[in-house]
Amino acid sequence: MEKPLTQNIRTDGTAIDLAAYERAGGYQGLRKALRMSPEEVLETVKRSGLRGRGGAGFPTGVKWSLVPRGKDAPHPKYVVANADEMEPGAFKDRFLLEGDPHQMIEGMIIAAYAVEADAAYIFLRWAYREAAVRLSKAIADAYRHRYLGKNILETGYNLEMILHVSAGRYICGEETALLNALEGKRANPRAKPPYPQTVGLWGKPTVVNNVETFCNVPHILKNGPDWFQSLSRTKDAGTKLYGASGKVKRPGLWELPMGTTAREILEEHAGGMRDGLRFRAAIPGGASTEFITEPHLDIPMDFDEIKKAGSRLGTATLIVLDDRTCPVGMLWNIEQFFAQESCGWCTPCWSGLSWVEQILGAMERGEGEEGDLEILRQQTKFMAPGNTFCALAPGAMEPLASGLTYFQEDFERHIREKRCPWKS
Repeated sequence: MEKPLTQNIRTDGTAIDLAAYERAGGYQGLRKALRMSPEEVLETVKRSGLRGRGGAGFPTGVKWSLVPRGKDAPHPKYVVANADEMEPGAFKDRFLLEGDPHQMIEGMIIAAYAVEADAAYIFLRWAYREAAVRLSKAIADAYRHRYLGKNILETGYNLEMILHVSAGRYICGEETALLNALEGKRANPRAKPPYPQTVGLWGKPTVVNNVETFCNVPHILKNGPDWFQSLSRTKDAGTKLYGASGKVKRPGLWELPMGTTAREILEEHAGGMRDGLRFRAAIPGGASTEFITEPHLDIPMDFDEIKKAGSRLGTATLIVLDDRTCPVGMLWNIEQFFAQESCGWCTPCWSGLSWVEQILGAMERGEGEEGDLEILRQQTKFMAPGNTFCALAPGAMEPLASGLTYFQEDFERHIREKRCPWKS
């Protein structure tokens, strides 16, 4: 099984350097791209079927095609890597950045060439200190070897790349809030339209993609779109970094064909549940996705199929719930995070999330009251998509809404018994 994204990542935890990356075929995708026109590069990415790996799954080539091109297009234009990765349960981008930083850099250069961008920014989560060190060295090495800067590889194409280590908030994962933060403003989301592809960073056309998305691009250019599609088990092309955390025997991260089932991830790669524990449910794509249960484990984990289970692929990093962990306590922990990370821009989010967190906390302390479940259900509707300024609050409601369905008896016991049943 081919593993293009992780083939260069070393088991000793060190990063591959530029010389080793080149020996492994690195920057061959860029060299090939620079012999093509920007339109040909764009068409290659479109044909590959690559979908954004940040969670939404929007077709990457389509996103790039929305950027104005040609002699009348506004400049400067920008490409931005979203390396904020503050989704609870997600750690795939950190793995790629620390182990193979040149892979993303190469992908960003190809993307910038395709949309005729003048500068590229890496927006990095503040806590990823080791990634910052390794990215800084990799960028400097890329400049020295003429992969960045003026007249890249004697082609006449120029690109500057800047690493921006952010102050860090969850809301910065939303692309327009990220752009505001890059501009030195408060990290609030922007109204859309206009979309960043036409009016983005400093009012200029901008493409924002996830780290894993950019990491796929060099391999697509090097090996072709048909090869990329052949890696998958479903119509969503390529491989995917799947992860699992919780009380499994081998928590971790694995590069597998897109469409691998949750059962295979949990039983074959994560080693199953720890001794004495049983699987009860899992959040499949980071904390802002709905629970899946045993009947859903054989559904392929791709962008479209997982919707049949009423959930989303998201980051594809499963958070596993066992039969001895309180689901109400788990949801309280999740909602505490989202309430803390609300930017406060709209009332349903900053007020509603705080209220939800307080109710769940009261339940865990044995202070739940009749009517609390109805209030929680109402909040999942008040903060549904379309009722808030951005997707933070709707995402926070997804695990709660599904939890209220799957674990209703657990909620009722908290209220009825005036205690958490999992606490002695």
